[in-house]
Amino acid sequence: MAERRSLLVRIARLRARLTEALARRRVALGFVFGAAVLGLAEPTATSLAAGLSIAAGGEAIRFWAAGHLNKSSEVTSSGPYRWCAHPLYVGSSVMGVGLAVTSANLVVAALIATYLTVTLTAAIRTEEVFLRRTFGDRWDRYKHGDAPDGPGGPGRTVNDRPFSLAQARANREYRAVIGLGVAILLLVLKATYNKMFWRTVGL
Repeated sequence: MAERRSLLVRIARLRARLTEALARRRVALGFVFGAAVLGLAEPTATSLAAGLSIAAGGEAIRFWAAGHLNKSSEVTSSGPYRWCAHPLYVGSSVMGVGLAVTSANLVVAALIATYLTVTLTAAIRTEEVFLRRTFGDRWDRYKHGDAPDGPGGPGRTVNDRPFSLAQARANREYRAVIGLGVAILLLVLKATYNKMFWRTVGL
C-alpha cells in the first residue's frame, strides 16, 4: 500500500513538472508548430478572408482582456474576466480557429488543435495553481462566482474598472498583435506564391 502511494506521488510530481514545462515552453513550441502550419497551409482568397476575420476577433478578445489584467497583483474580475477566468486563452483559441480556417488544410487544423489543447491546458493548470497559492480565498471566491475584494480592501471589487490601453501595453499584448500580423503576411505571401490567390480573385 505504501509503495503504491509512493508511486502515485511520484507520478503526480512528474505530471506537474511536465505541465509546468509545457506551459513555460508554449511560445517556443508555437514557433515550431507555426513553421509546420506555414509549410502545409493552402490558403486561398476565400479562406484568407474568412479565417483572418475570425483570427482578428480572437485578438480583439485578447486585447480587451489585456486591458483589464493586472498580473500577479490581484484577482481581476473586470471586463471579460467578469464572465470567464481565462479570456486571454479564449482569444488565443479563437485565433487558432481563424488560422486553421485560413490555412484550408485538415492536417493544419489538427496540428493547431493539438497545440492549443496541450499547451493551453498546461498553462491554465499552472496558472491556477499560482493564483490559488498567491491569492487563496480571493481566487476560490472568484471561481465560485463571487466578486473578489479589490485593491481598496474587503468589499471593494474591481468589477467596474474601465479598459486601459496602458495596461494592455504593460501586458505586452502588442507582441500578439505583431505575431498575428506576421502570420497574416506570411499566409498572404504563401497564397500568392502558390498562384492560388490571384486565380481565385480572377486576376
